[in-house]
Parts: sequence; C-alpha cells; structure tokens
Amino acid sequence: MAKQGKYAEESIRVLKGLEPVKQRPGMYTRTETPLHIVQEVIDNAADEALAGHGQRIAVTVHADGSVSVEDDGRGIPFGLHPEEQVPVVEIVFTRLHAGGKFDKGSGGAYSFSGGLHGVGVSVTNALSTRLQVTVFREGRVATLAFGSGDVSEPLATRKAGAADRRQGTSVRAWPDPKYFDTVDLPKAELLHLLRSKAVLMPGVTVTLTSEKSGEVQSWQYEGGLRDYLLQSLNADPVIPLFEGAHYARETETENFAEGEGAAWCVAFTEEGNALRESYVNLIPTIAGGTHESGLKDGLFTAIKGFIDLHSLMPKGVKLMPDDVFSRASFVLSAKVLDPQFQGQTKERLNSRDALRLVSTYVRPAFELWLNQHVAEGKKLAELVIRQAQARQRAGQKVEKRKGSGVAVLPGKLTDCESRDLTLNELFLVEGDSAGGSAKMGRDKETQAILPLRGKVLNSWEVERDRLFANNEIHDIAVAIGVDPHGANDTPDLSGLRYGKVCILSDADVDGSHIQVLLLTLFFRHFPKLIEAGNVFIAKPPLFRVDTPARGKKPAAKLYALDEGELTAILDKLRKEGARENSWTISRFKGLGEMNAEQLWDTTLNPETRRLLQVSWGRLDFLATEGSFNKLMGKGEAASRRALMELHGDEVEVDV
Repeated sequence: MAKQGKYAEESIRVLKGLEPVKQRPGMYTRTETPLHIVQEVIDNAADEALAGHGQRIAVTVHADGSVSVEDDGRGIPFGLHPEEQVPVVEIVFTRLHAGGKFDKGSGGAYSFSGGLHGVGVSVTNALSTRLQVTVFREGRVATLAFGSGDVSEPLATRKAGAADRRQGTSVRAWPDPKYFDTVDLPKAELLHLLRSKAVLMPGVTVTLTSEKSGEVQSWQYEGGLRDYLLQSLNADPVIPLFEGAHYARETETENFAEGEGAAWCVAFTEEGNALRESYVNLIPTIAGGTHESGLKDGLFTAIKGFIDLHSLMPKGVKLMPDDVFSRASFVLSAKVLDPQFQGQTKERLNSRDALRLVSTYVRPAFELWLNQHVAEGKKLAELVIRQAQARQRAGQKVEKRKGSGVAVLPGKLTDCESRDLTLNELFLVEGDSAGGSAKMGRDKETQAILPLRGKVLNSWEVERDRLFANNEIHDIAVAIGVDPHGANDTPDLSGLRYGKVCILSDADVDGSHIQVLLLTLFFRHFPKLIEAGNVFIAKPPLFRVDTPARGKKPAAKLYALDEGELTAILDKLRKEGARENSWTISRFKGLGEMNAEQLWDTTLNPETRRLLQVSWGRLDFLATEGSFNKLMGKGEAASRRALMELHGDEVEVDV
C-alpha cells in the first residue's frame, strides 16, 4: 500500500474567493453545457422585470462563442459598498453569497426573486475566460471586465452621452471550455427558457439574436399561461381549461406574506404525453417540488369532494391523487417570498410552505369552477374514475401472479392495503418505538412498516446461505419478496412487493451506522434492487424549532435536516421580525421522540419528505465495491485507519 504524505497544519487549505467554484464546478452548475451559467444572468434580468423595473431582455449569441444579456432594469449599483469599500458591481461578480436578494422585507431591493444566496453570476464569472459588464445608471455609464473570475479591467465610469441615456445592465461572458463537455448552447433548451420568461411576464419583450445566422426571434405574450398551454398541448382537453391566479393581500388571514401566491392553467386530456411546467419566481423547476404538490393536492381535494357530493364513485373504487394528476397538463407559476431549492441549480423547490400556499388558493377556485360547470365536472369525474379502475386492475394482476407459494410474512410487518408496485412503499424503521409512531402516522393504503430490533448484522462477508440465520435479514428478505442474489445473477423480481424500499433511521450517528449496515446488505446481497432504483434513504430532521407568533403569522413548528438548515430557519425568523432567542430549538435524539403527526409531516408524506434514491452515482460497480470493502471488510482495519487520518479533519463530530 502506498504511504500517505505528511498530514500537518500546512496540509489544510482554505479556498478563497471563487476558488471553490473552479475546484468543484459540478456543485454549482451543470457542466454538460454553459446554459445554466447563462441562465443565471438571464434570471437576474428577469428578477428586475419581476420587481417592476424592466420591460426588455435581449440575449445575443455572438460569433466568437460568447453570450450577452441586456436588460432595461435599474442597473447594478457601482458605488463603494459601505462596509467592504469595494465597488458593489465588483462584489456581485467576485464574491460568493453576496447579492441584493437576501433582504425580503418591505424595504428590500427585491421582494420576490429567483436569486437566493448571491452565488449565481459569481459562478458565471468564475467559469468564464472573460466577462465584461456595462451598467447604465443615474446618468452614468460604468464598465468593468474580469478574466477567469479576477478583475482584469478595473471599474471605469463616465457621464452618459446622448446615445447612452438609459437604465440597465449588459453582461457578456465567454464560457471557459475546460469546465464544460461542450461550449455550444443547446438551442432548443435556450429557446424554451426565453419563451417561458415571456409567458410568465406579460408585456415584457424577450429577444434572441444569433450573430452567425443573423436570425432574430422575439416573444411577447399578453394571453399568458392559457395561450401558452393551448399552443403546447398535443391532445384536446376533456373539459375547458381551468385557469386562475391568486396572490395574498395584506387583509387576508392565511398567514402568507403579501404578494405570495400562484397563477396556473390546467388541462385534462385522455391521451398523449402530459405537459408539465412549473416555475418559482420565474425560475424553471424542471424537477417539480412542493408547489407542484400543492397544485396536485388542491385539484385532488376539489374533484374528490365533487365526486362525493354527486355520488359518482362506483362501489369498491378508491380514488388516489395520481388518478387525478396523471392526466393533467399544466403551467404553474408560483411567487414565494423566501424559496428554498434543492441544490444551486434550483431544479426542485423544497419549501414546505409552498404546498399549503398553492393548495390553499387552487382548491377553492377549482371547487367553485366545478360547481359552476357541473356537466364538465362529471366528464372529468368519469376520466379520473377510469384511471383509478385501471390502476386497481393492474394491482390485482400483480397479486394473482405472485399469490402462490409465498413465504409467511413476518409478524411484525404492518403491511399496506394496496398491491400496486408503483405506489407501495416499505419503511425499514429503527426500533419498536419509532415503528409505533410510523404505524400510526403512515398512509395505510400505500405504506408498510417493518421495525428492526437493534443493529443489523454486517453482512459484507456473510455467505448467502447463512444470511437467514439472522432474523432481521430473514424478515427483510421475506417482506420484500426477493431472494438474496449477486451482482452477476438474474434474480426473479416478479415477487417484489414494494416499488420503494426505504431505510428510515435516526438522524444521529447511531442512525447513520444502521443506515450503512442496511446499505451494505442491499449492495452485497440485493444489488439488482439498487440497480432497478428500488432502494431509498429517508432523511428525518435533526432539529425542531418552535417559533412564537410573528405579526400575522401564528406560532409554528419548523423542522431542519441539519445545522445548515437550522441556521437558514433562524435567519428567516429574524427577517420576519422575531425577537432573538424567542424561539425554542429541540434536537431529536431519535425517531421515537416524534409523534405520528410529526413523523408524517417530516418524513413519510410523499409531498414534503426528503427521500434519496440509492445508486452507484458517478462510480461504477467495482469502484463502489472497493469502497464498501474498505469500510466494512474485517481485514481492512489499516485501510480504514489511513482513511480517517487522511480525511479526519473533514468530519463533524456528533457528541
């Protein structure tokens, strides 16, 4: 084994400025193409329009491969920052976590914005060989240029001439090829992005110019979401389009910030692929999130109430949210005061309040629409009931195929009622007390609970024919319905009883240990389940914050996954005017401390939980196997010691 280098004080390196982005660009942007770093500049221009300070966004793809974005907003301030004594425009492009979108109060520069943490355009700068900025503001013109993230041409200002008397910002960037698979922008995705910005901001003109072809495309929509959805559908709607918009007013009592809300347009079709587009503060959320869950909840609750009111449900049919949502095409644009996204690329919204926000406004609007259009409502009811019947028939077919010769299910398994693999979930829960809360808090239709006693056996070096000597492993295998197998085997997966097998353990160190032991079991003896995407890790919160009433907002319980989320929650409370230390922070020692309602809200509810799918990631099977062997092999103590000596300084100790 190669000897490791010296590990001492000078071994620790502190990354400064934009170095973290250059070292790990994949943490901050998508590295297939530069589209996302260009989108960051476009989003800033859109935020100006969203704030009511711009009517034009112009994008140009230049012949030399650079891209420029111009707007007619207020222009980035270029005076000295009062604390840093550096031009503000320079700070915006060279400092991570610096920007004008943190202060969401009434005096802030942006009440609603896609920018959250001041990282966006500084990433654009870091990953470009050159970036130049021109600002038109208050009768002056300021210019500044950067090379690979560093200032190459210091700020210069002059009085605006007759041709320059306007407001706004122009940014031109030359993406650095070494950070991307290709520097060519995907044209279809760029067109879709710009067109959607125009749709979501009626009256704002968005243009795209290609210097190579000379082509100029322009979009300005006055018809908004309805026209856009109608143009995009590839099938006729079952009923007329359902559209609406609602934004919180100061006089309302739902405890949302003034201006928060959503606009939506929904079409239900019998055939064709569903079109689904959602946005938060004009940012496209291609992976959906809690605002889409709110739309789903509002539509389902309204149509279910309509079906019950008119006694339309056939005997033996049970309606599920996906029966309504599976045939829904929609465009949803939400405005959220302080949105929380999953990752820097902002592809999924995680804000739990967004579910209640959208559902609160969609449900009554759809209930009213259905009761005003009873004939159309009954047509929709027929469609969703047919979807439910087809789903139930599919589940029955699966049950018949696997009904004979099945081993007796373990007695401690609390099974679900459904037999539909696409819906069924099994939670492997640490301990009987947590299992009790999970049993009471779960969705009995689709969620099964198998409590595990103590730590599962380290099965890395256990022979397959000796596995069932361990009761916990025996029960897991029988409950899942799949026999242990190897990486090169072709196991019979027809007996699989759950589409998702979820590891649910405490958020502390002991819980992580159990999680690793179960992952070892699945990787070593059930690898085809991981390969098929059936294994997941549930992420329960580590902290609960009990907040006092704040203005019109009532007292509430907020949950944080880790220290980072806890800090973000406390920062938000301070912004909302909560007095320092007026809140109470509780650290969960284990899942057993949560009652059924808390466990459902934070960990079991499919619309608000955090559930990570287990996969090889960027490693291949052999590389993953090598890592497991180093961590779990009995003869690998020396390798583990070397690993801890090398990376010990990166660990946060939980004591």
